[in-house]
Amino acid sequence: MDKAKVGVIHGRFQLLHNDHMKYLLAGKKRCDHLVVGITNPDPSHTRNDPADMSRSSMASNPLTYYERYCMVREALAEQGLHDSISIVPFPINFPDLYQHYVPLDALFFLTIYDAWGEKKLTLFQELGLNTEILWRKKQTEKGLSATDIRGKIINNEEWEQFVPPAVVLFVKKHHLAERFFALREVEAIDK
Repeated sequence: MDKAKVGVIHGRFQLLHNDHMKYLLAGKKRCDHLVVGITNPDPSHTRNDPADMSRSSMASNPLTYYERYCMVREALAEQGLHDSISIVPFPINFPDLYQHYVPLDALFFLTIYDAWGEKKLTLFQELGLNTEILWRKKQTEKGLSATDIRGKIINNEEWEQFVPPAVVLFVKKHHLAERFFALREVEAIDK
């Protein structure tokens, strides 16, 4: 298989973890320049979707676009990839805006674990985007979850081994455990 000149990959990265890194690095191996699209970049570009209702909740999106940008940038820089990547907002639920954020003639990478992944593939194909599935697995085989890792941080459990070193430093430097805990408390009150 030939390498693409430009690839686009995406995710919320609501705590960049080691499985996210496997995904990002797999995409980077398939292209010369990787555009990393951060989905749900802000509340105005986040929308509920029946395929996965939890991904749009406030508790599932505790980090700002800029915080996620910094985590992705620093973690990829640890891998020596600072010159061959771009990081941009990617409003996944607003296909009419894609042209303003990513090159539509790029190769769009996906991984599929559930109905949400299948929906994105269908959406990309309906838009005429060139897609490549990096892997397709059952939900039970997905591996790490940012939600679970945030839970470990809140509960003062071991979590550092599940994220790149740059993310450990970022979480501690910016006192993110306190924010995760506060959001969990708000969510418990709202139920």
